[in-house]
Amino acid sequence: MVRRRSHLAGAVLFAVSLAVFAAGCGQGGGLSEGAPDVAAPSSQTSPAAVIAEDLLGPDDFEYLGAFRLPDDGERPRAFAYGGEAMTFNPVGDPEGPDDGFPGSLFVVGHNRIPYGEVPDGNQVAEITIPAPVIVDSPDLLGQAEFVQGFSDISYGMFDAYDELPRVGLEYLDTQETGPRLHVAWGQHFHDEERTQTPTHASVSPDFAACGSVAGPWWIGEQSLYSVNDYLFEIPAEWAERYTGGRRLATGRFRDGGWSGMGPSLYAYRPWDDGGEPPTAGTRLSETVLLAYAKANETDAIEQCLDDYQHPDEWGGGAWLTTSRGSSAVMFAGTKGVGERYWYGWINPAGPEHPCVEPASIGEFVACRLADGTPCPDEASLTCGNPASERGWWSSRFEARFILYDPADLARVATGEMEPWEPQPYAHIGVDEHLFANPSGIEAEMLGTGVHRRFRIGDVAFDRANGLVYLLELFAEEARPVVHVWRVR
Repeated sequence: MVRRRSHLAGAVLFAVSLAVFAAGCGQGGGLSEGAPDVAAPSSQTSPAAVIAEDLLGPDDFEYLGAFRLPDDGERPRAFAYGGEAMTFNPVGDPEGPDDGFPGSLFVVGHNRIPYGEVPDGNQVAEITIPAPVIVDSPDLLGQAEFVQGFSDISYGMFDAYDELPRVGLEYLDTQETGPRLHVAWGQHFHDEERTQTPTHASVSPDFAACGSVAGPWWIGEQSLYSVNDYLFEIPAEWAERYTGGRRLATGRFRDGGWSGMGPSLYAYRPWDDGGEPPTAGTRLSETVLLAYAKANETDAIEQCLDDYQHPDEWGGGAWLTTSRGSSAVMFAGTKGVGERYWYGWINPAGPEHPCVEPASIGEFVACRLADGTPCPDEASLTCGNPASERGWWSSRFEARFILYDPADLARVATGEMEPWEPQPYAHIGVDEHLFANPSGIEAEMLGTGVHRRFRIGDVAFDRANGLVYLLELFAEEARPVVHVWRVR
């Protein structure tokens, strides 16, 4: 266990929606522009009262193994090209074996594809949790079964978002609301000068109760690039003390730093004191917990995550606690750690050689050294035979967890720290446990070897048993597998 350390500061609404808790699928009314916000149940704690906490460290994570997802059907009712989000249901699969891995997982399947090819993608299925095993091949893993088959839980609320979708899920059962499946939804590129669709909603975790829909809502006035990916629970006591009872944490990291140069995080609560959800279209008040400088607002690499790179990916998060009282706020992703990073392609000459897109030169700094300074003479770093899809690349990537001190986020919530000041106090490399795309599919999109992107996705947390579930993307051909750690 790591003891708490001293802080070191680092450098228009959519026309169609569903009514709140509509009587049947697809029924509902229009959005309410300028609807009142949900009142917070209590005031925040004063900055001087922020409590130090014992922190989880790398040695507190015990790797237990992995398991396969169930066999599936044709897209979109398939896990291939899926894994955008996952959450744990503590009361799922009540007839399952008493093997130390109770409950179930909700997992998002095959992504939507734009222009109507797979318009009903990103469906969600609920699966059992078999005991994980440590093996050398995904073919040898135990396999989960379906508890509930695939269902389109977006119910038309997010039809506008189909270009590289970003989805978040969190199962949360509160005294006020009962069990709800909270949803965040966005896409890779948002034209924020045009009318947009709200990004957050909640639905019943029972897919047969298709009318039990609330939302969608906005997260305050926040950028759509900053709020609509990972989604997780904030412990109730911490939320009452520091965020006015806002129990859900939502955020996103968008490559290129448009969401902020590091993971963003905002607390929100989509219900009132009586458990009623706000009117569709409401802009929910939020408490800022993490917000780094946005790269589309500054040319400098500043007010950012330590060792930040534009190709970074943070696709999962969880607020970890243990029965011993230790805690950490964890993000999971694929971190750029190479000596240089750039916008363009992989250079077939080797990972140490950038391949910068010529059209980007002069538009923005398209190549930087690891310390954030521009690469010398970008024009000389182009190549004529690129070996990948275009995007942000680093000369080396690493899959890792990063751990934040909850007390630092409390200081942001209470105004004692700026939202770009908190930094991770530790990180955990997880590449040694990954299967690393053994089928070698989609190499131009994913990259290979040290250039491999999109290694891991979302995480889910079983708080009662201290179990962390992680999706490894493209582990069984185009399907994810689930890895498991115990937090001690």
